[in-house]
Amino acid sequence: MPSKDNHDSAAPLPMSRRRFIHTATRMGLAGIGSALFSHDVWAGRLADSSTEKLFQTAPVARYWISSNAPDVDCTACHLPDADISKDATKAHGRGIVKCLLCANECMIPPGERGRCRTRFNDDGLLKSLVYGRPVAVHVDPIEKKPFYHYLPGSNAFSLATAGCPLQCKFCQNWEISQARPEDFSGDIVSFRNIVASARKKAAIIAFTYNEPTVFTEYLTDIARFSRTEGLKNVLVSCGFMTQAPLTEMCEVLDAIKIDLKGFSTAFYRKFCDAELAPVLRSITQVAKSGVHLEIVNLVVPTLNDSSPMLTNLVDWILGEVGPDVPVHFTRFHPDYRMLNLPPTPLDTLVRAYEIAREKGLRYPYIGNWPGHPGNHTYCPKCGEIVIRRTGFFVTEILMEQGLCRKCKQPIAGVWRR
Repeated sequence: MPSKDNHDSAAPLPMSRRRFIHTATRMGLAGIGSALFSHDVWAGRLADSSTEKLFQTAPVARYWISSNAPDVDCTACHLPDADISKDATKAHGRGIVKCLLCANECMIPPGERGRCRTRFNDDGLLKSLVYGRPVAVHVDPIEKKPFYHYLPGSNAFSLATAGCPLQCKFCQNWEISQARPEDFSGDIVSFRNIVASARKKAAIIAFTYNEPTVFTEYLTDIARFSRTEGLKNVLVSCGFMTQAPLTEMCEVLDAIKIDLKGFSTAFYRKFCDAELAPVLRSITQVAKSGVHLEIVNLVVPTLNDSSPMLTNLVDWILGEVGPDVPVHFTRFHPDYRMLNLPPTPLDTLVRAYEIAREKGLRYPYIGNWPGHPGNHTYCPKCGEIVIRRTGFFVTEILMEQGLCRKCKQPIAGVWRR
């Protein structure tokens, strides 16, 4: 069983996604060309030209309503007890749009965009400024997402656009998640071309790095087509979408990892500029859909690492999702607007891990601490290691047909394509 013996010294952190994207972006256009062939990296560079073409060619988005639609239900934007006159639609003048993609549900006047910076009201039509515009593409181990119970040892063709509905002060990928689409130049890449490129490199496509909900139209087009080509699709998400787009995504995705950043409404509001309730709703929706689910909790020193908060988080997962969902307690490192805190001590991660095990979670993990035994998968019945890992790489699988080799206990997860 995992212990903290001989692991008290700080372990080196692997290269973060933020550092990778930052390095790729700084390479500029010339560096990108060679990287595309030698390192499987694509990224945009800061745009020097006008953004007019971006706004003109952006396709109409999904999941929104307009105040000027002939059949609009005014209570979709106004409270039911509001004093809404029969002429309210006309009073709006030019069309105000309410975006229904994420839980922010932004009310967007003409010429403006939502908080994610990727959806634009073009005179009453909501447009996606990120469709077909990936700014980073890379091949990662699936364990880096992290997915520990979904096709271990596989490679994932990973892509991102700009934008995110959250503003987490500790974001690791803030160069793209907090950027605008026009901050990057590059050609439109069709969903067919993405799938063709992915087939050469991996069996899985991962939507990751920024919040993929902002490019849900592109994501679902890629995922639907990739399935016809025999590929799998996984999502790495903050879980802040609304129910309808998540339903569509669950129809075309094979696995979803959601970041449950802390079990506190106050924490979400202060440090993510968001709400906790929509994330919990998304987690339960994914679990009920049958799509493979894993959860990550980034443990931030002094902010979401108290034993009561960790206990409440584990209790909620057990009560709403069950004991078999893998839960990763991941090490924080200083980044973006939170450079004042130290990296998470190992003792804190071990405490979170032990709370989870004692409460009855069968597959807790210590994340972002390479070499710690909390990275391995253990049989919940006999305690033997069934998947051994070094960093992001699987070094040994001691299962047969999803069963522990020693005691034949079924191990929850997806082990074969």
